[in-house]
Amino acid sequence: MNQRALLLVDLQNDFCAGGALAVAEGDSTIDVANALIAWCKARGDAVVASQDWHPANHGSFASQHQVEPFTQGELNGLAQTFWPDHCVQHTEGAELHPLLHQKAIDAVFHKGENAGIDSYSAFFDNGHRQKTALDDWLRHHEINELIVMGLATDYCVKFTVLDALQLGYTVNVITDGCRGVNIQTQDSTHAFMEMSVAGATLFTLADWQETQA
Repeated sequence: MNQRALLLVDLQNDFCAGGALAVAEGDSTIDVANALIAWCKARGDAVVASQDWHPANHGSFASQHQVEPFTQGELNGLAQTFWPDHCVQHTEGAELHPLLHQKAIDAVFHKGENAGIDSYSAFFDNGHRQKTALDDWLRHHEINELIVMGLATDYCVKFTVLDALQLGYTVNVITDGCRGVNIQTQDSTHAFMEMSVAGATLFTLADWQETQA
């Protein structure tokens, strides 16, 4: 028996319109998220969310290195894109989007709390040096299948999906519930291809609702 959960990746103000690291059309993911929350709750599926939760001096911030945002560099031995300051703990930018049906979320998992390393994935930091609490929570609740959507396609969604597959979960990605940063024009397209090749199944919301019990 498959136990399933919806995993909402980083649906936070700073990734939506007006935010410090706004993703084009980021807000359009919220309606998809709310539709999936309702769909999952009607079937008794869990709903969990990840939240980028950076200290103000996070090493991924361009401001910490006096470089322009989106500059490529290195942080503690790992390749790093230096980002605008975003999702700083206890700021409005770090909060989940106000139109998201947050009361239906069973658990929220913080990531990116260690100033010395970035954490795109909801499961691990970028060096796989530390895990978040997400995997343990899912295993405790005997969940083995995930529906994943969120922001941004080419970073946090992609790495969350790849880690989930490595950890043995069945993963379904809702493509119209994702939007990308797209530093390069095709980054999101390539990310979806990478997820698919690694073993994720891609659906639109309509396809998912039509084909799943």
